Amino acid sequence: MSSKVRCAVIGLGMGRNHAKGYQECPDAELCAVADLDPNRLAEWASTVGQEHCYTDHFKMLKVEKPDLVSVALPNCLHAPTTLECLKAGAHVLCEKPMAMNVAQAQRMADTARKKRRKLGINLSYRFTPAARALKDLADDGFLGTPYHALTRWTRRDGFPKFGGWFGLKAMSGGGPLIDLGVHRIDLAMWLLGKVRPVSVSGAAHERIAQAKAKKQKAKFDCEDLACGFIRFDNGASLVLEISWGGHQGDAESMNTTVMGTAGTLVHRNENGTYQFVGEFHTERNGQKLSGTVQVSKSGNLSSYADMVEAVRKNREPLGGPEDGLRVQRVLDGLYRSAATGREVRITA
Repeated sequence: MSSKVRCAVIGLGMGRNHAKGYQECPDAELCAVADLDPNRLAEWASTVGQEHCYTDHFKMLKVEKPDLVSVALPNCLHAPTTLECLKAGAHVLCEKPMAMNVAQAQRMADTARKKRRKLGINLSYRFTPAARALKDLADDGFLGTPYHALTRWTRRDGFPKFGGWFGLKAMSGGGPLIDLGVHRIDLAMWLLGKVRPVSVSGAAHERIAQAKAKKQKAKFDCEDLACGFIRFDNGASLVLEISWGGHQGDAESMNTTVMGTAGTLVHRNENGTYQFVGEFHTERNGQKLSGTVQVSKSGNLSSYADMVEAVRKNREPLGGPEDGLRVQRVLDGLYRSAATGREVRITA
C-alpha cells in the first residue's frame, strides 16, 4: 500500500488519543470520527471537517469506507463494534480490554482471520520506550530462563467517576483488574516470552469503592482491588495486585518485575507519574550488577503508528488478537476464581 492509510475513530473519550496518534503518523490520514456526543464531535469539526463527523458509526463506515478504524468505546461495545467494522472491510485497532469475555474475543479473532483483516489490541504499555528496551534484552537472552514475575498497578485514590460505566459490571466487565490489570498482566507475559497460562487463582475485594459510591448514591458493583497467582505451561509463575484505591504512600504505583536464572528486568513508574524506567539486575564473574536500561530517543512506533504500518506492510501488529486472547483468558479465569474461591484451569 503506497498511499496513506485512511483512519477513522469511533468513540472520542479515549479515542481522542487514537485520533491524535493518527494525525501524528506520516503514513496515516484521519478521515472521520464518530461519537454520540455532539460536543465531542464539535472539537474535531475543524480538523476533519463537519461533514466527516458522525453520530452514527454505521453511516460513517458506509460513507467513508476507512481502511482502519479505532474502536474506543465502553468495554461492552468492543466486540460488537469491532465485528461491524471487520465485516465492513476495515482493519481494526480495538482499545483494551479486547472484549468482555473469551468467547467474544475469540469471535473477533476468528472474524478478522476470515475477513483477512488486521486486528490490533491497544496494549499500549508495550510501546513505552522502557518496555521496548527491556523486551530487546529479554529477547537477547539477558534473563536466561525466566521463571517468575510480579506485576502491580495500585492507586491510593484513583477511582473512576462513580455512576459511570466503569463501575457497572454489565458495561465494563469488572473493575481495576479488567481496566488496569490488562496492561500489567500483558507486559509481564510479554517479557516472560511465549508462555501459555494453564491455571489461575484470584481474589477480589470491594471494601472501599462501594462504600464511597453509596455515600454519593451512585451505582457501583465492581471490585476495587484484585490479586492473583498464575501458572504457565513451562512452570513459570506470576503474582499480581491491581487496585483503584487503598491506603498506600504513592498516588500511583506501577511495577513489573521478571526474574530469570541469569538476571532480572524491572519496568516501573517514577514518583507516582506516568514516566517509566527500565532496570536490570544480574551477576557477572561474581560481581552483582544493577543499572538503568538505555532507551531509544527515537524510532519507537506508537501503538497507532504500529497499526498503520501493519496495514501498509501486511504484517501482524505488535499487539495482535492472540495477545489479547491470552490476557482475556487470564482475566476470565481470575474473575471465576474470585467468585468461586477455587483455582481455575485454563484449557485453551
